[in-house]
Amino acid sequence: METFKYEKIRNVAILGHGSCGKTTLVESMAYVTGIISRQGKVEEGNTISDFDKEEIKRLFSISTSVVPIIWEAIKINFLDTPGYFDFIGEVEEALSAADAAVIVISAKAGVEVGTMKAWELCEKLKLPKLFFVTDMDDDNASYREVIENLTDLYGKRIAPFHLPIRENGKFVGFVNVVKQAGRRFTEKSNYIECEIPDYSKEYLAKYRELLLEAVAESSEELMEKYFAGEEFTQQEMSMALRASVIDGSIVPVLMGSGVHTQGAVMLLQAVEKYFPAPNKGIITGINNKTKETFAALYDANKPMTAKIFKTIADPFIGKFSLVKICSGILKADDMIYNTASGTEEKIARLYVLRGKEQIEVKELYAGDIGAIAKLSDSVTGDTLATKECPVIYDRPKISTPFTYLRYLAKKKGDDDKISQALSKIMDEDLTVRTVNDAENRQTLLYGIGEQHLEIVISKLLNRYKVELETIVPKVPYRETIRKKVKVQGKYKKQSGGHGQYGDVHIEFEPLGDLEKAYEFEEKVFGGAVPKNYFPAVEKGIGESVLKGPLAGYPVVGIRAVLVDGSYHPVDSSEMAFKMAAIQAFKQGIMEAGPILLEPVALLKIIVPDKFTGDIMGDLNKRRGRVLGMNPLYNGKQEIVADIPLSETFGYSTALRSMTGGMGEYEYTFSRYEPAPSDVQEKVIEESRKEEQL
Repeated sequence: METFKYEKIRNVAILGHGSCGKTTLVESMAYVTGIISRQGKVEEGNTISDFDKEEIKRLFSISTSVVPIIWEAIKINFLDTPGYFDFIGEVEEALSAADAAVIVISAKAGVEVGTMKAWELCEKLKLPKLFFVTDMDDDNASYREVIENLTDLYGKRIAPFHLPIRENGKFVGFVNVVKQAGRRFTEKSNYIECEIPDYSKEYLAKYRELLLEAVAESSEELMEKYFAGEEFTQQEMSMALRASVIDGSIVPVLMGSGVHTQGAVMLLQAVEKYFPAPNKGIITGINNKTKETFAALYDANKPMTAKIFKTIADPFIGKFSLVKICSGILKADDMIYNTASGTEEKIARLYVLRGKEQIEVKELYAGDIGAIAKLSDSVTGDTLATKECPVIYDRPKISTPFTYLRYLAKKKGDDDKISQALSKIMDEDLTVRTVNDAENRQTLLYGIGEQHLEIVISKLLNRYKVELETIVPKVPYRETIRKKVKVQGKYKKQSGGHGQYGDVHIEFEPLGDLEKAYEFEEKVFGGAVPKNYFPAVEKGIGESVLKGPLAGYPVVGIRAVLVDGSYHPVDSSEMAFKMAAIQAFKQGIMEAGPILLEPVALLKIIVPDKFTGDIMGDLNKRRGRVLGMNPLYNGKQEIVADIPLSETFGYSTALRSMTGGMGEYEYTFSRYEPAPSDVQEKVIEESRKEEQL
């Protein structure tokens, strides 16, 4: 593949709701440009984008794939992203490398939650965008309804560039609103000119007037021309519309059918004509050597810098670091310096990936996207540069996973294999995390949603041949006491020769600080317990608080005061006094009004206004306490609440069910509070059953 400079490059993310036709649309563009001789189908598992076994099995995208397409001497790097919310990390990675986005809408399904989420992401990152309405060949397609819904949501920024032409109920062409011309499809997305149907003229006049107003607003000169009733030239229209699309004041709407390759050519034309080259975006980093700001500007004459925006760690196709070149030229035999890890590596081979196809190239210019094989010390988010100019860029912001489950190896001895396999999956997917909860003797797997975790477990089995057993996680409860008691602990053992003797009198009382496990003091008078045994008594307390006598959870917030005791000049030892302290602890805690404490999280939920009632009702059922509501600018509310950590398990699915996928949430640990009596009884009972197993 030949090399392209930034002015001849477009980096475009394909976004939209799950199963809305993104992959089919990319496939149709690959077909009409001659990259493939036969158009693949998602149902048949033979598309360029969806090559992973899990994607083929489930019939939807799980990972972002890059599909570069050459169109009229322009290289368009399409980043085909998943549409389902569980794979938001893949979308965020793709958007960190994209300079614009196409949001795909199915004409039969209409504007969906994923459409709105895609819009919000583009707005947040200030990315130029356009809508492509696919499935226009479907009997239930309603382009007009899509336009009305988009206009209701986003106002005058929505600019239909196309109107459908139908004959006998079939989609056969479109009206180009910009050029006021009819187009009839022939084959492979090609078209011929045709008459504009009478039924389209009313909407053509309406939509064209909106376009003319937008063009007029782009400059004072054009505004004067507009008010003078003069016609804009085609060049003036094109330049003004391009500027308006790039600054986001206009969002075009195009149409077609991915399955029948209708509209693929117009989309390619629009991407080339209206979307910016990479150098329109601002990218700056910090030079680690000089600590000065480095303005990359996608300038090929500056030192080479690149950021790794995605990692592929496939056991079959190998490890690839997908990079976007931010400045300079990356060459196949370069020595590159990782500014995050401080390591230097020589590139063996440089590739352009097209789905799973690897196309070897000699160099890539600033603004382009490529892949480097087998980088050993580099991960997603790292910056590659030269040692002489060690620039580092900000890492992409990736969503934090809050859905979790507990897992065990199904086969004994598989723990190391599972750990290695999960490490590879976490290299590839930044929204997968593992936590080793030593306190509760459990390992936790975190992901964005339950479907996400299900697919991770499936990948472990199919890719790496390791099987997990999943169970409900243990909640990290705590134990404490409510009153003061004084108890004696005596350890006495005689078994020939020297015996063992230790005797302690300890007062236990609430400390008033649940952040600390315990405080130990001694108030022994008259040498009843020699000073050299005090550390042994404290050690006994320190070991005991790790597993409380009530339900086996750590004990917190106690003060233990050694007040008296006795010893034997021959039989006493540190071991004996430690054991005596342990006995005193068990008895004392159970007499001091022990209670179970449950962890409470601070939960923040963002939902559209209309769902706040449902959310409040559900929080009450989950023993949540609403602390406040903050109205947000886009018709949404942020609900802040305290909720027991045990009630967050499965919340991702519940929230999506209540809000149709429009709700978002996050939580952080806040504090411990006494658990209600019924919860305490249940936990204590479960603990006893576990000990009997």
